[in-house]
Amino acid sequence: MTLAAEQKSAEVTDWAARVGWLVGLALFVALVYWLMREGWKWRGTLQSGLPELPTTPEDLGEPTLALTGRYHGSTTAGQWLDRIVARGLGTRSRAELTLHPEGLDVVRPGAAGFFVPADAVLGARLDKGIAGKVLPEGGLLVITWTHGDQVIDSGFRSDRAAEHPAWVKALGTLEAEDAAASAAPHPHHDRTTEGTAR
Repeated sequence: MTLAAEQKSAEVTDWAARVGWLVGLALFVALVYWLMREGWKWRGTLQSGLPELPTTPEDLGEPTLALTGRYHGSTTAGQWLDRIVARGLGTRSRAELTLHPEGLDVVRPGAAGFFVPADAVLGARLDKGIAGKVLPEGGLLVITWTHGDQVIDSGFRSDRAAEHPAWVKALGTLEAEDAAASAAPHPHHDRTTEGTAR
């Protein structure tokens, strides 16, 4: 009889310990989540000076490339852990990219899309990580662009990763074309110079 009572007491004690452990674990998870959320808000406050993102122009030319996949986030260029969360850039989502002569259109179902003008594109590369997300080598298309006084890396992964090299080449060509257009003599400038020479 005494032995049975001791066994019953031990079972109750074990159950109470389990409940206590689960409650402690739940509180720990809640604390970590709260700290992450506060950190996210704090980072967003620090980045509040980032201008509003450009919206898609209505008169875009025919797209030269299209891609569907995922948007994995944006960081300060060259710093894959320095995540940018302002203006919705910190939200991971599905994404549809189309490349036009005027620039890159990013549509994100369930999140704010944005447009990168051609003169803001600085190039693209294949990489494996951004904003804390790590993928297989070359599994990430990272597009570098400027917005305001910020240089940004944005990471995308196509549903068909074999498409990435074509995007790197096309965005590099877009950058080169824009640089050539900027360097070309302006007709008005030539006339002014010519008139001055006379």
